[in-house]
Amino acid sequence: MPSGGNRTQYLAVIALIVSMIIWSVSGIAIKHALAVLPPFTLIVMRFTPAVLLMLCIGLICRNNPLFGLQKLAWRDLPLFLIAGFCQPFLYYLLETFTYDALNSPTIAETLLSTSPLLSPVFAAVMLRERVTRYNIIGILVSTLGVFVLTLVGSTTYAIGNYWGILLAFAAVSAAVIDSIMMRKVPARYSSLSFIFYAQLISLLFFIPIWLWREATVIDFATLMASSQWPTAIISVAYLTVFASVIAFILFCYALRQVGVTQANAFNNIRPAFTALWMLLFFGERLPMGKWLGIALIILGLFICQKREKVSDC
Repeated sequence: MPSGGNRTQYLAVIALIVSMIIWSVSGIAIKHALAVLPPFTLIVMRFTPAVLLMLCIGLICRNNPLFGLQKLAWRDLPLFLIAGFCQPFLYYLLETFTYDALNSPTIAETLLSTSPLLSPVFAAVMLRERVTRYNIIGILVSTLGVFVLTLVGSTTYAIGNYWGILLAFAAVSAAVIDSIMMRKVPARYSSLSFIFYAQLISLLFFIPIWLWREATVIDFATLMASSQWPTAIISVAYLTVFASVIAFILFCYALRQVGVTQANAFNNIRPAFTALWMLLFFGERLPMGKWLGIALIILGLFICQKREKVSDC
């Protein structure tokens, strides 16, 4: 029978895998939703019910260590402001500009998948988190797998606007800083509390932009008449319940158990799951190079989770 520490580690890994599976479908759901909805309208429709859902769950499960909702102390407000500003607000904006600046979506996806490379640096500097050689080796192997998975078979490699590269790394940095805030927020806040306050703050940043750019021109009657409207609504519901609530809570829980470096390493597995969904549900064939990329990603994750012996240090 595993010890308490090992059991916690196993639960954290399971939580990370489930959250990555959920997020790996998000891109497909977003694509279907954006076929009908403007981007900021989609964001507001996604996060408003997500925040309300978490509020209801948090009040009902007030004493639950994972799903309870604690009152926000004023001294902790700066941490939540930074978290909410970085993700989803800043990350989503920078991600959009990245796709707009770079000619190749494949290049953009690859650059936006590099958070595991930056996580050890941020974690070491901002949290004094210990990064082992297994973490570094595993992250490098897994990231190599991401490059192989996304670039093999691609025919478009033109960069486009080189500012897009800087925007991509700025987006990744925002996501990593958000994960740093998850670690820095006092443990008395449940995972749901952190996600609730961070998404509420992000929504307060998004709503003025939505009111300025889209609220006055959007015609919901026309949108609802579209044949793609039912698919769009199902996609928004998935993004609300699964991607914005369940996956974020699971990721926050796991990150607090295993640390920023190990948790963010699992972001590399998202493209692998996406490729598998495209194979299973859309019949998109995977060449051997992509299977090699998936194998490298999984191998890297196993290496990253390996614990360093005291005698090795």
